[in-house]
Amino acid sequence: MSVHACSRGRLPRLFAGLLAATLLGLGATARAEVKIGYSDWPGWLAWAIAEQQGFFKKHGASVKLVWFPTYTDSIAALSAGQVDGNCQTWSDTMAPLAKGVPIKVVLVNDNSFGNDAVMANPKFKSLKDLKGKTVALEEFSVSHFLLGIGLAREGMTPRDVKIVNLSAGDAAAAFLSGRVDAATVWNPWVNKIELSGKGRKLFSSADAPGLVPDLLVVQEKSLAANRKDFVGMVKAWYDVEAFIRNKPEEAVKIMAKIVEMKPEEYKVFLPGTRFFGEKENLEAFGAASQPRSLLNVAPAVLKFLEDNKLIEGKPDFAKALDASLVKEAAASRK
Repeated sequence: MSVHACSRGRLPRLFAGLLAATLLGLGATARAEVKIGYSDWPGWLAWAIAEQQGFFKKHGASVKLVWFPTYTDSIAALSAGQVDGNCQTWSDTMAPLAKGVPIKVVLVNDNSFGNDAVMANPKFKSLKDLKGKTVALEEFSVSHFLLGIGLAREGMTPRDVKIVNLSAGDAAAAFLSGRVDAATVWNPWVNKIELSGKGRKLFSSADAPGLVPDLLVVQEKSLAANRKDFVGMVKAWYDVEAFIRNKPEEAVKIMAKIVEMKPEEYKVFLPGTRFFGEKENLEAFGAASQPRSLLNVAPAVLKFLEDNKLIEGKPDFAKALDASLVKEAAASRK
């Protein structure tokens, strides 16, 4: 099976496959801290706030954040047991689950809520108007998935448009230069296109709540051995969510510094990221009838992966979810 890498923000976000990786310093040795991989996406980068504000210590969690410049390497590291947990998408978690990798989803950091969008010339009023038109995007990526969901709501499929396979930056450039009719991209490209006046959102992740969830996924054996640390992480995350909500400017400064961006540049990511607190997490681990639940969105994600031959086998969604940590954290906060 071929592996198609896709990008989110400034770094790749894989939709399927397990990558081989050699990661120095991350061997399975005895350690007092749980090692958590994270990469450049607002909902994951925000863990740095927990570290810098002392939220881990406050809740008795012994945590070492491990930065991965390349997101796909972090997925491989978790699957190989080289980290105890990792920040990754629901879609990226399905291929390892289908292969029997013993991992559990224990927390939802956020949902994309507008950071991903189909951008088109203002003359187009709806996705229906794109029939037969050119749309630039990264094939098999979050962008491809989002376009497919939007078109389906109009009774269409991606085959009804002419897809031009380009990276996010190149897709935005192609649209801004008039070489394509539309582009499906994510921030900061969404913001840049809007500021140019040349394009507007026809459909975004805000129109499909819950379809792009970002998670904390952990090794089953590490969860069993270090449960106290992971429950503490959940509690620390709730403090992070409150910090971002109450002190957004300070939060942006912390996150922007890590990825060497100016705060004013990085802050465009916040409105399009719906950070999940306690209430949202309890809903996310709820029944499939709950619109923002992981079980609700799972079939749509799986269908995309299967239609594009990006997954082998069937993941057991319900078995992969461990709601006990968010429930324990909620009970202790009452």
